Amino acid sequence: MASAPGVAYIHEPFNVDHRLGILSVPSPRWLTYISRDNGAEFIPAVTDMLEFRYHAGAELGAVRRPRDVARMARDWGRFRRHARRGDRPLLKDPLALMSAEWLSDRFQMDVVVMIRHPAAFASSIKRLGWPGALRDMLGQPMLMRDVLAPFRAEIEAAVDGIDIIDQAILEWRIDHYVIGRYRSSRPDWLFVRHEDIARAPVPGFRELFSRLGLRFTDHARSEIAMTADPSNPAEPADPYDIRRNSLSSIATWRDRLTAAEIERVHEGTRDVWPEFYTEEDWAVA
Repeated sequence: MASAPGVAYIHEPFNVDHRLGILSVPSPRWLTYISRDNGAEFIPAVTDMLEFRYHAGAELGAVRRPRDVARMARDWGRFRRHARRGDRPLLKDPLALMSAEWLSDRFQMDVVVMIRHPAAFASSIKRLGWPGALRDMLGQPMLMRDVLAPFRAEIEAAVDGIDIIDQAILEWRIDHYVIGRYRSSRPDWLFVRHEDIARAPVPGFRELFSRLGLRFTDHARSEIAMTADPSNPAEPADPYDIRRNSLSSIATWRDRLTAAEIERVHEGTRDVWPEFYTEEDWAVA
């Protein structure tokens, strides 16, 4: 979507390691929960970010090496150009999931929620060895009170250590439980399955562009097609490389997870996945 004219991409501003020049308030935890009860401290920083006011003073504290200076100059320059042109900010941030309602209500954001197959999610967690965010969820009393109360006992039991597959199962269930709530209460948001976009990226993004009021130009079409081209690897060596064979990438979980792990994920997420997937989506053929 960042290939649309007049769109400015901002990458994961709520990551705990985000650049303070971009968002001048720290994100204290993974999956930080912001609501009306604690949102006041975030409003000025988020407003500045959306209006492309760069906080050079805040960023200076993170400058340690020449490449930090180069990054600061790059980001500052980009913000100045976006502000001058009046570009529309595009925040890509799965870590903002728990704060999506506040961001939408306070800043009138258009929200696109990406849904992902539980086995594909578990496969990525297994590949990356991500330590997860369960402890950070439990450490946010308002999040546990307002959103995750049904999972409190499971999270408390898991924070002292579970294997990577059980961690993925619990976190997928939590994330998609929240997404299911949003889908019921926020009918104006856009909900898209990753697999549907991967099967037909150009038509899928054309529809998203239309619904978001973005121009679907030849350049945008070319960028999408290039990123999803069948000549790309199904799974690049760099897990953060977005160029991949999108159709083949749908099935990589079938090779990384063992049959026993697939069955564990299938059964472990059964209370949530039927809202988004069918048994056919689990076929291992």
